[in-house]
Amino acid sequence: MHGSTKNHNCSRTGVTGVAIACIAVFLTACASAPAPTEQMAVSTSAIVNAASAGGAQYAPVELASARQKLDRAALAIDKKDYVLARQLAEEAQADARLAEKIAESAKARKAAAVVQDDVRVLHEEINRKSN
Repeated sequence: MHGSTKNHNCSRTGVTGVAIACIAVFLTACASAPAPTEQMAVSTSAIVNAASAGGAQYAPVELASARQKLDRAALAIDKKDYVLARQLAEEAQADARLAEKIAESAKARKAAAVVQDDVRVLHEEINRKSN
């Protein structure tokens, strides 16, 4: 019985040691994360694309959110908080892509409405000529 208590304490100490080692590795990885310069460039490009697609007109909230997150990412880089900067830059990219897709969808719906109206006018002309 005395031997099993000793083994139980050893396994608990081993688990604690592993947990401490994992935390140390995680903290080291966070501290040594590189500045997300590539992600910042990708996010900036996504914002430019969203604006060009009509994001300011059709998805102003999403586009503004993307811009704000990119600004916050830049501030995080200034503070050397590269993990936060990367996260914000990735979120900015996602928001910008959403803005772009919303704008493209709105423009497609508008174009479809124009085509439907043209078809309606053609049907009216055909009906008028056949009467």
